[in-house]
Amino acid sequence: MLTQVKELELREFARQIRIHTIRQVGLRGFGHIGGCMSIADLLSVLYGGQLKHNPENPLWEDRDWLVCSKGHAGPAIYAALALRGFFPKEWLETLNQPGTNLPSHCDRRKTPGIDMTTGSLGQGLSIACGIAHGHLLNGKSNTVYCIMGDGESQEGQNWEAIIYAAQQRLGNLILFVDDNRAQIDGYVSQIGEMENYADKFHSFHWDVSEVDGHDCAAIYDAIVRAKSLSGIPSAIVLHTVKGKDCTFAMRNWCHHMAVSQEDMEEALRALNA
Repeated sequence: MLTQVKELELREFARQIRIHTIRQVGLRGFGHIGGCMSIADLLSVLYGGQLKHNPENPLWEDRDWLVCSKGHAGPAIYAALALRGFFPKEWLETLNQPGTNLPSHCDRRKTPGIDMTTGSLGQGLSIACGIAHGHLLNGKSNTVYCIMGDGESQEGQNWEAIIYAAQQRLGNLILFVDDNRAQIDGYVSQIGEMENYADKFHSFHWDVSEVDGHDCAAIYDAIVRAKSLSGIPSAIVLHTVKGKDCTFAMRNWCHHMAVSQEDMEEALRALNA
C-alpha cells in the first residue's frame, strides 16, 4: 500500500507527464492527445516505482519491459522517459519533426527507453507474450508490461495472444487495458462493443482486476497484487477518461486533433494552477 507521501509524489509525476505531453503536441500543432492523457497516471505508477529501469543503461538486462501496443500514445511515454532522465527534456520539443528521435509512434531504434516499436494496432500483446515467454525460458525474472487500447482490443490477434499467454502460464506478463471507451472512428460501443472485459479475461483463465485508471494508489495496489501471483497472466482494466485533465481535449473529440497555441497555453495554465 502506498504511503500518503508516495501517492502525492505519483500524482505530481502524472501532472508533469501531462504538462510535457501537452507541450509536445502543442508545439507540433496536432497529435494523439486523448489516449496520451488517459494513461498518464499509469505511466506515473510504472516509472515512479513499479517498473525496474535504469536511465543510464536503457538496455539493462534485468529491466522490466514495457510494450505500449497503442503506440500513438508515445508522447506520454516520451514525457515520462525524459522526466526520469533517459534523454534531455529538450528532445520533447522535436516530437514528430524531421530527424527527431521522438516519432509520433514508439520506435525502439530511435528512442532510449522504448523497448519495442509499436503502432500497428493489435500486435503489441503478441510481442509482449513472446518477450515474456523468452524471459521464462531463460530463467529471468523480468516483468513484461503491455498497454492495450480498448479500440484495438477488437483485433482478433489479441485474443490469440490471450489464449497463448494462459496456456503458457506467463505469470510474468501484466496487461493494462485502457478502457477510455473511444477510438478513432467513434465510441467503442458503436463500433465493436467489448462489454465486460473482466468476464472475458476470466473465461480465458487470466487473473483480472478493474480499477479507476486515474487513481494512482489503486493502480499501484493492482500491480502489486498481479506481481504476487505465479503461473497466470494478469489483466488490469483501467477505467479512464480520454483527454483526462486537458481542457481543450475534454471538450472535443480528441483521439487525434489539431492543437493551437492558445489551446496549449490554456491547458498548461489549468494544470499549473
